[in-house]
Amino acid sequence: MELPTYLTALRERIEQRLRLDTRFPTDCPERLAESIRYSLLAPGKRIRPCLVLMACEACGGEIEAALPAASALEMVHCYSLIHDDLPAMDDDDLRRGRPTNHVQFDEATAILAGDGLLTLAFAVLARDVRPVEIVADCVLDLAAAAGVCGMVGGQQADLEAESDDSITLPELEAIHRRKTGQLLAASLRLGGRIGGADPQTLRSLTIYGESVGLAFQIADDLLDVLGHEEKMGKSVRKDAGHGKRTYPSLLGVEESRRRARQLIDQACEAIAPLGARRAQLTALARYVIERDH
Repeated sequence: MELPTYLTALRERIEQRLRLDTRFPTDCPERLAESIRYSLLAPGKRIRPCLVLMACEACGGEIEAALPAASALEMVHCYSLIHDDLPAMDDDDLRRGRPTNHVQFDEATAILAGDGLLTLAFAVLARDVRPVEIVADCVLDLAAAAGVCGMVGGQQADLEAESDDSITLPELEAIHRRKTGQLLAASLRLGGRIGGADPQTLRSLTIYGESVGLAFQIADDLLDVLGHEEKMGKSVRKDAGHGKRTYPSLLGVEESRRRARQLIDQACEAIAPLGARRAQLTALARYVIERDH
């Protein structure tokens, strides 16, 4: 099956699961529920939850079994986007082609929607992931990737780097390994665990995820410089305005592209032991640096 068709089928399954997981009890305030659904169900690429399903399938598991983890991953990612867009952070007013959550609702509701998504993600993991023997490991994987030494720590380091003109390439990569790479790698580990992966396969999937995560960030940096707002569905050319150090600002456009290709080659090499089952993961890795939005 061609990658676009395959991804469309996965996204449909993910969308169904996300709608199921946001059928809130009546005692959830309606404005909060509306705010959560507004961002979580907005059209998106769903790369991270797709990777959960793809890793599970590549390890011999059933996609159905990995849907709760895919939903949880997307909830954590969406919470991070809602909070990143706030005036105190990146101060964006456009996300996925629509007004950002705090613009559509208000800042306080947006903060609470993010908080709600983060906590709901772990409830979904604990309640619905099977077999129960892997639940604790899945919870730990996601918590570590999203936490103070992962995505949250990476975001803090990224904010501090805005006022640091001396940041080096290794320092920039360290930021993005936490901010982007760890959550993406967790997608692979969760899917692998549910698919019954052995420790060596989990390690291979982690290397793939970390490498694709960095390549994804480089591609985003390039799109911020070269992309178009109507295709991206979010503001472009904002990094330079915020004084952010990015891969293009440090390496230039062509060297950034070369670095992204190198990382994708590394990712694909890591999952070579999966044999024919790695085909869709390999195709997705290539797509990451070829996308135009």
